[in-house]
Amino acid sequence: MLEAKFDQAALFKKIIEAFKDTVQLCNFNCTEHGITVQAVDDSRVLLVSLLIGEDAFQSYRCDQNITLGVDLSSLAKVLRAGNNTDSLTLMAEDTPDSVLVVFEDTTKDRISEYSLKLMDIESDFLNIDDQDYDSIITLPSTDFQKIARDLALLSDSLNVLVTKDIVKFVAEGDIGSGSIIVKPVTDLEKPENSVKVELNKAVNLTFGIKYVTDIIKGAGLSTSITIKLADKTPALFEFRLSSGYLRFYLAPKFDEED
Repeated sequence: MLEAKFDQAALFKKIIEAFKDTVQLCNFNCTEHGITVQAVDDSRVLLVSLLIGEDAFQSYRCDQNITLGVDLSSLAKVLRAGNNTDSLTLMAEDTPDSVLVVFEDTTKDRISEYSLKLMDIESDFLNIDDQDYDSIITLPSTDFQKIARDLALLSDSLNVLVTKDIVKFVAEGDIGSGSIIVKPVTDLEKPENSVKVELNKAVNLTFGIKYVTDIIKGAGLSTSITIKLADKTPALFEFRLSSGYLRFYLAPKFDEED
């Protein structure tokens, strides 16, 4: 049996909102150590990898490995029924055909229960090896969110250049072009505002900005985002959770001659 209780529904709501527009159907793989999700978008350009560790829950029990095949748009509708401050519990039997979503508002002594039908979703769980990256950038997630949204107004591509002194984001489109330069900075009073750049090799990569604007929907999960880049390799965009992470692996665009 699975019984996973969040102290507040807000966290799980934010997690689902962060990637429900990227993939529609996915498996929640529940083990004694927590819940994982791995799913690829329809274009097979963007891969989502989620880990919610057992310490992220107020209480967590999973007697045996359970797979919950979920339509994320349907789950999002159910989650809207609860308040952010309600506790949220996911419950399922060992061989479930549905998952029970329970909201509890202790201030009003109110309990709401919703049963969501599960689906049989075929998917392969990929072993993603850790690798060496040419550059690792950490910056405030809201800053990156604004950069992506502003440059998305100009182009359907986002070029990222990383050198020793700067990170430059560039968009060039039919109506014009724009660029935003970010430099490393350390804010001792507010470390979450710091920008850190680790550079092993200069990077010059281009991504479809549609996918980047999907990724930045996770900005509400963490004060910072870490971006790991390497030539001709999917970039890793990571939001850290209190116990776990939400990661997006995005394939860069390649020149035709490549």
